[in-house]
Amino acid sequence: MRKLKTDELNRLSVDDYKQTEKWPMVLILDNIRSLNNIGSIFRTADAFRIEKIYLTGFTATPPHKDIHKTALGATESVCWEYRKNIVNLLTELKNINYYIMAAEQTDKSQMLDTFHPPENRKWALILGNEVKGVSDDALKYCDIALEIPQFGTKHSFNVSVSAGIFLWDLFLKSEFKP
Repeated sequence: MRKLKTDELNRLSVDDYKQTEKWPMVLILDNIRSLNNIGSIFRTADAFRIEKIYLTGFTATPPHKDIHKTALGATESVCWEYRKNIVNLLTELKNINYYIMAAEQTDKSQMLDTFHPPENRKWALILGNEVKGVSDDALKYCDIALEIPQFGTKHSFNVSVSAGIFLWDLFLKSEFKP
């Protein structure tokens, strides 16, 4: 066994990436405070070829050296847009039939491993603030709250780790296969 060299990985160029089919999934970052988490989420979004990232509230936007440090160029490949008001964004997405999911622990949340997303719809996943989670205003617009099963003493994952777990699970359950 040997590790593959970068040129053996057959990665898309940024231009080719922008032209290729995307998974009809958008991420909404709701007041994410850590620039490193934002960059990491961009990098994960690139790997899954999602349609777009919406940065809302006080979530920082590229270009920024701390976002760039963890995104490793994904801010150039992944389509993104800043929206100050998450409620206005969620209203727009609802009006065009997005299924809106919150990565959040609520009194009605469903465990991610038992969740089966609706077919033939675009999906939006809200990832919330590292301390306060998904805002109450945003939760009002969600079709479902999903949580990752956990078995230790902590009650949450880092938001960028959560993004990876959610996207992998939802990707496996989606019809999109690049």
